[in-house]
Amino acid sequence: MDLEFKLQVFEGPLDLLLHLIEKNKIDIYDIPIVEITDQYLEYVNQMPKEDLDMASEFLLMAATLIDIKSRMLLPKEVDEEGNEIDPRAELVEKLIEYKMYKHAAQELRDMQVYAGKSLYKEETLPKEVKKYKQPVDLDKLLKDVDLSKLNEIFQMVLRRQVDKIDPVRSKFGTIEMEEVSLPEKMEFVSHTIKTKKKCSFKQLLENSSSKIEVVVSFLAILELIKVGEIEVSQEHTFDDIYITSIE
Repeated sequence: MDLEFKLQVFEGPLDLLLHLIEKNKIDIYDIPIVEITDQYLEYVNQMPKEDLDMASEFLLMAATLIDIKSRMLLPKEVDEEGNEIDPRAELVEKLIEYKMYKHAAQELRDMQVYAGKSLYKEETLPKEVKKYKQPVDLDKLLKDVDLSKLNEIFQMVLRRQVDKIDPVRSKFGTIEMEEVSLPEKMEFVSHTIKTKKKCSFKQLLENSSSKIEVVVSFLAILELIKVGEIEVSQEHTFDDIYITSIE
């Protein structure tokens, strides 16, 4: 009669390595790579053949361990700064990261089990009871309060309101947007020039109430020059600019 041995099932090669490290009570930062590699290969060799065909990750880790084992036997490698390169460093980093995730998964599993044992009762209060509010006895509430105490509370509330005011922004005025339409200003300029036949730029801007209106008036004049309705002229530098209508 043949004896059958059932091997412990691991979630992956890192899970197996972590099991071997904990079983042998090895410092994860100083893994005896020869001993761990031998134990790992022993487990892989005992895996059922039908499972081994599907366990490419285990075979890849076995090749990685053998590579690290061979590098440990060679002379020490150094980096550009002259520090020794530990061939086990990358493997140790992966093991620590896997151990952290495994621990977090175990905590979540425990929380799920604990939550499954929790029972609660849904609210069954009648609507009338839920709407009920206990009446407030003002006389009892203000029993120890006199006018002096009320005045003190009132002054404290006022001080809090004053403290909330920004000393800089509170002095800002209200900014209102002036709506100055370019088409309307073009119509106004065109009508004024056609009526007066000739007008100076200064006279045209005499009734402007803001800088925005002056800018829009200037843009209106440029647009009218562009479409050929008006022309401008200036006899000498710094003289008035005169606008005339083109018939």
